[in-house]
Amino acid sequence: MTEIHPGQRVAVLVDAQNLYHTAQSLHSRNIDYSALLEKAVQDRQLTRAISYVIRADSPEEESFFDALVDIGFEPKIKDIKTFSDGTKKADWDVGMSLDAVTLANHVDTIVLCTGDGDFSRLCSHLRHEGVRVEVMAFESSTAEELIEAADSFLDLGDRGETFLL
Repeated sequence: MTEIHPGQRVAVLVDAQNLYHTAQSLHSRNIDYSALLEKAVQDRQLTRAISYVIRADSPEEESFFDALVDIGFEPKIKDIKTFSDGTKKADWDVGMSLDAVTLANHVDTIVLCTGDGDFSRLCSHLRHEGVRVEVMAFESSTAEELIEAADSFLDLGDRGETFLL
């Protein structure tokens, strides 16, 4: 696959729930989304940066959504669903995958910020279409098949001083 060069068009897709829960459980800290975006782009041409988030009616989430916009992300927000048995569910796997496939014709590289192995098949598809796929996540909680399916993998846990607040 293509190496990184300044003319590359890049899309950055962030699975915010995945990164948040991993950063909290492993480090009891939050993600520095500004540093994440800067490293993902690496002086290339940013085409689109999308952060997939869940609205859970917590008091600080609106300011978080606003901060994402200020950093340069387009937040896509989904309300959490509560089922009759009390269980809650909300994920963006399908939406994130559809956006990646749609963006593939407009970019050279897609950076997936997630450790979710469900995206390994997406990586394979994008690479087959000629798109470079980079993954940024915490290696200790990232599915091995996702790491193997990507062109490159950056372990956020190795650079906590950069990517954690």
